[in-house]
Amino acid sequence: MSEQETELQKSMKGIEDISDFPRDEWCEAIEGLSEELGYYEPLGEHHSVAFLDEKPRLLVTFESYERTTERTEKGYPIGMSLAGEHGWSSLTLISHGPDETGDWFRSKHIYRYFDRLVDEGFFEDFDQVVFYGAGACGYAAAAYSVVAPGATVIAVAPQATLNGRLASWDARFPKTRRMDFTTRYGFAPDMLEGAEKAYVLYDPKVEADAMHAALFNAPHITRVPCRLFGIDPEYEIMEIDALAPILEAAIQSRLTQRVITQALRKRRSHMGYQRRLLAELAPSSRPYQTALFCRYVLRQRRNAPRFRRAYDLAMEVLEGEGKALPPAQPAAKAKNETA
Repeated sequence: MSEQETELQKSMKGIEDISDFPRDEWCEAIEGLSEELGYYEPLGEHHSVAFLDEKPRLLVTFESYERTTERTEKGYPIGMSLAGEHGWSSLTLISHGPDETGDWFRSKHIYRYFDRLVDEGFFEDFDQVVFYGAGACGYAAAAYSVVAPGATVIAVAPQATLNGRLASWDARFPKTRRMDFTTRYGFAPDMLEGAEKAYVLYDPKVEADAMHAALFNAPHITRVPCRLFGIDPEYEIMEIDALAPILEAAIQSRLTQRVITQALRKRRSHMGYQRRLLAELAPSSRPYQTALFCRYVLRQRRNAPRFRRAYDLAMEVLEGEGKALPPAQPAAKAKNETA
């Protein structure tokens, strides 16, 4: 961040909390902020785009009203919030309709908008361009990144396509059966051909997400398994404050798989991750690992009855086998006791 605050950074400091606003009022608030420092444009009935202009780095995000208002501190899109904090430009594509099918951004209005940006050479004005999205929005981020050759793409648990011929095994989104994934920007992995780098983050234990991730297969695409992050990895990534460092590294042209892995290490202290790991460990069949892990958690959290019960059961099994745990390490080293 530069030493002198930009107009964008100043404007974002005093923004109101819009997380409880109804859809129409929320869109009006986004429009008001955007028109001060860029523009806001409806793209059909259920989509819009907000641009905040602070060259030379651009963060392009695909976001929805529901997820944004539920997950961000004041209800503003992730892209706008990070741009405001760091003084970047942001281009935020927003789905705000009542139907979840809008979250894939499959609309002729959006096709035409990106056609216009390409014709105008819009993306050529930026030194670095990063596309980001999660789930359906991750599909859109990958699919539309083709308009900005050389971009970096980060997609969390994206679908490659929901074309019934190619992805009939994914039955999670029945409403999308009426949608067309065969026309422009249809198959997301193919649309990544022009990207400099792409990172696909997913939980390999979520079968459908793992199958989609397998379709993103090219030398410049890095698949990053996020084990035990569940069906909504973005939520977990945001909960451990790992998303911002990942996007910051991308916009600064220093993102690697190692950087992502380091950012995700915070999961070790996150209760959701700890509970899922405990569920995977069976105290009776893996008592040693279970006891070590539960001891680690109980040193962090005094009120964790689930882990206390699992620890006691695992210790009973170990005692019956004539085994014991090694002495507990000092608190500073306890983080290494994880299973």
